[in-house]
Amino acid sequence: MPPGAPILAVAALVAVAAAAGCGSGAGAAPKITTTARAGVAPTPPAKGAYFGAWVPAEGEGGPASSRSGSPSGSPSGSPSEDDEPEGPSGSGSGSPSGTRSPSAKPTGKDADKPGMGPIVGFERDLGRQLDIVQSYRGWKSPFPADIDTSVLGGNRYLLLSWGGGDTKEIVKGTQDDLIRTRARAIKATGKPIFLRWSRDMDKSSSDKRVHSAADFIAAWKHMRAIFKREKVDNVAWVWCPTARGFGSGNAGSFYPGDDEVDWICADAQPGGDYDYRDLSEAVKLFMHWARDRPKPIMFAEFGVPKSYGERRAAWLREAAKAMQDPQVKAVVYFNSDEQAEDPRDDRRSFSVAGDKRAVSALRELATTPYFNPRNLPVTSGG
Repeated sequence: MPPGAPILAVAALVAVAAAAGCGSGAGAAPKITTTARAGVAPTPPAKGAYFGAWVPAEGEGGPASSRSGSPSGSPSGSPSEDDEPEGPSGSGSGSPSGTRSPSAKPTGKDADKPGMGPIVGFERDLGRQLDIVQSYRGWKSPFPADIDTSVLGGNRYLLLSWGGGDTKEIVKGTQDDLIRTRARAIKATGKPIFLRWSRDMDKSSSDKRVHSAADFIAAWKHMRAIFKREKVDNVAWVWCPTARGFGSGNAGSFYPGDDEVDWICADAQPGGDYDYRDLSEAVKLFMHWARDRPKPIMFAEFGVPKSYGERRAAWLREAAKAMQDPQVKAVVYFNSDEQAEDPRDDRRSFSVAGDKRAVSALRELATTPYFNPRNLPVTSGG
């Protein structure tokens, strides 16, 4: 490009794009780099952002107080002294309130594969296939589960959210056999996988196993070294604290470094202590921090609370605008109620099932060209 006005024009456009996104004054997006192996591990799309979701299995995804038992592959699960729960709620399955009714069993391609029925049904409502399907596994849970195999057998990326073990034990080497077994299992799939290990490590509820930021970073590097020795090239490492931790905590202190991380991430629900909060506000401090890192951004858990009522659709439309930021390269909707403390806790319930306006707005988001970088076919949905 010749010097002069064209360069200034391009710079201005970049600045406008950054300001329009969820950075909200955080400055222009950096040039993105990744240590992931292109063509083997998941890498960012050249333009736009992948769209994905966590969709609970049939009969799972309800409020915590209505569940019992320990499902496989959900972000619930009962913790033991030496194992983290498989997901955010820390309890088992039960109420199907976050999922599709059995009478509405979806049909079509992939619907009959193990665990894929609810996912295909969710895709039908959205009018497109997901780019990313999230799966939760506890620290000691076997991999791959049936749903993991089903996802990897199709045209979707797997986002494997792997619970964190005790960081000090990991650094001591007492968990090396487990880590090596998981590394080999991931390698054996031969498919590109996002690996989100020990998410939300900055939360106080994780103190018992994380211990400190220094311990977490040492454990992260120890695990990556084992994966490297095992020549696991088909994985992209996703570092993911809470967005809230950049305001009320010190989430950034847990960052292992640019040479150790492929994607930076934040879990970005608005927060149950707010009557209403836009996503752009919830992630603003994280985005300011991220502008200094040349990494693609993923929002691995975002959702609009049921307590927002008729405002849910407007929230999703504003979120769609905010996330069209040049550094944001993947967004994953948390279509579940399992973080709710009881069936009346609408502030922590995010499933859009049964809410036509919210489903319609989420469909608009998912079918926006920015969030369909692979140009997957789009239908009318429903």
